[in-house]
Amino acid sequence: MSTQRPSSTPNPMTGLIAIAILLLILGLVAGLLISRAAPPTATPAPTTPPAPPTAAPVATPTPAASTMPVMPTATTYRYNSPPPMTIDPAKKYTATIYTPRGEIVIELLPDIAPQTVNNFVFLARQNFYNGLTWHRVLPNFMAQGGDPNGDGTGGPGYTIPAEFTDKILFDQPGIVAMARSTDPNSAGSQFFITTAPAPWLNEQYTIFGRVIKGQEIVDGIPLRDPSNPADLATPGETILGITISEE
Repeated sequence: MSTQRPSSTPNPMTGLIAIAILLLILGLVAGLLISRAAPPTATPAPTTPPAPPTAAPVATPTPAASTMPVMPTATTYRYNSPPPMTIDPAKKYTATIYTPRGEIVIELLPDIAPQTVNNFVFLARQNFYNGLTWHRVLPNFMAQGGDPNGDGTGGPGYTIPAEFTDKILFDQPGIVAMARSTDPNSAGSQFFITTAPAPWLNEQYTIFGRVIKGQEIVDGIPLRDPSNPADLATPGETILGITISEE
């Protein structure tokens, strides 16, 4: 009797496991080789440094144009006689005084003091006052200007008659009148604007206008007493110019 060994049938699972193990080994070897071949590198720094942050440019405002017209200085400060009458007392005249701090607007009174207003209008239109100073400014009283000498001694070379009246008095700030010497008929170019009531001047000095705008500018004119030697070292604030409007 012959003996026959039973045949051995291969197990398919064994082959699959072997293949999986082989693939795993190959993957580990490949990863090791790649990691050795390419070392990690840092992100390259930019060759051009970034621009620093900047604020948006701030627009510079354009200064407002000055309302003051061109103010040429006078060609003469001496005249042989008072000007002829050229104003119309029935019309309205306004004077604007330009200062470094603002404007003073004065209503002139030709119906009360026609010769004085005519004289003031003439001198202003001749640029007489342009560049002169407020040479005498006393507290709680008045600011005086219009002297080409800058010390209270100057004038236009002539005088005009007084036009005193009781129709308007020195009862408030802003009264505009002519300065004079002891002679009532000695007014010339110097004038003053009150900063407080001054009743002792009533009917003694010719009033020819009143401030209708800018009294705060008058009140702010720097004090100056020409009789005080210490004040003479510094000139008074400048009258940049005076213009006249007629209606």
